Amino acid sequence: MSFSALGLAEGLLRAVAGEGYPQPTPIQAQAIPVVLSGRDLLAAAQTGTGKTAAFVLPVLQRLSAPPVPHGGPRPVRALVLVPTRELAAQIAESVRVYGRHTPVRSAAVFGGVSLHPQIDALRRGVDLLIATPGRLLDHLEQRTVNLSALQVLVLDEADRMLDMGFIHSLRRILGALPKARQNLLFSATFSDEIRRLAAGFLRDPATVEVAPRNATVELIAQRVHPVDKSRKPALLSYLIGAGNWQQVLVFCRTKHGANRLAQQLERDGIVAAAIHGNKSQGARTRALADFKASRVRVLVATDIAARGLDIDQLPHVVNFELPNVPEDYVHRIGRTGRAGARGEAVSLVSADERDQLRDIQRLIKRQIPSVTIEGFAPGSPAPASEPRPAQHRPSQPPHARVQPQTQRNRHARPGRSQHSAAPRQGQSRKVRS
Repeated sequence: MSFSALGLAEGLLRAVAGEGYPQPTPIQAQAIPVVLSGRDLLAAAQTGTGKTAAFVLPVLQRLSAPPVPHGGPRPVRALVLVPTRELAAQIAESVRVYGRHTPVRSAAVFGGVSLHPQIDALRRGVDLLIATPGRLLDHLEQRTVNLSALQVLVLDEADRMLDMGFIHSLRRILGALPKARQNLLFSATFSDEIRRLAAGFLRDPATVEVAPRNATVELIAQRVHPVDKSRKPALLSYLIGAGNWQQVLVFCRTKHGANRLAQQLERDGIVAAAIHGNKSQGARTRALADFKASRVRVLVATDIAARGLDIDQLPHVVNFELPNVPEDYVHRIGRTGRAGARGEAVSLVSADERDQLRDIQRLIKRQIPSVTIEGFAPGSPAPASEPRPAQHRPSQPPHARVQPQTQRNRHARPGRSQHSAAPRQGQSRKVRS
């Protein structure tokens, strides 16, 4: 199927072709006709499936029709609610790219930055607004945004919004919107909580589900490295250097842990940056831009800060610490293996994380191969100087000893070189919607 068969306007087709996308993904093929028809939609899609374009393209088409005459500046006609600042910024960029041949005006409002430029943009008139719940409530309380003419509401990553405790904010926002509108809800899973939320405001929605609940992407090679907790930083540095990994997203549980690990990697000669909720929005934006442009080799993130990070062809994701919630493992590793590209997800697992690993394997219904790296076996004494080949590029991967139950995975890329995946110096990676 081609994009033209979905009923999109010529200007949108030109924008899609300009981005090099020859055909729609499954979520786009199923969702776009529903949204164009004006019907409510409940859609389940994992990250990396092209879900942003699945609602941005048809919403842009609906907004391309001239607005009903309204006194004062043009009011907001479409609202996209998202859980994080980074996701708001990325959707705003997708709207800019796909909407460049349309008359639609858009803006993003989120916390961590000044209200005043956002107020100025709203006063000039905005057709499509991307917002985080807290900052949108700020504008509603100050009467700096007009939602009386809203036609389309999109809740993106609704499951994460509930996880982050936004349910009361969402209810306040829903109460401030006109009743007659189209509603679109996108979520990675159809949990019971999501279904209850959807039942509260969706009207006879079409349902689209393009991935099994909590399914992991088949193109992601997953493996576990058993290691003592105290030696995790040394093992991570070793893997990055020995495998010549050039772009690595690392997950930590806490903000303090993310800062500490980024500093340790820097001491080991690996350019790294941390991204979490205590960082200013400017610092978070710079760190992400530097990572995408390969000026930063390792981005260390907490779960909330990493939600919405969309990096095309990201080759490596590392769980420095396993998440307490098994579903978060699926979200984490879903940062790689996107849009048909292969990816690798590595977890450094200490003895105190065995329960988390068991729960994750139960959730994804598979055993993750376990590979012990020589010199880092649990219980082995740490050498006076840890092996950290971060400064050179060996032609051979580090020697690995595979546990008997996963012998068939002996050659499952324990530390393969990533020369083909690494960008040339200064080359930016394209952001996938």
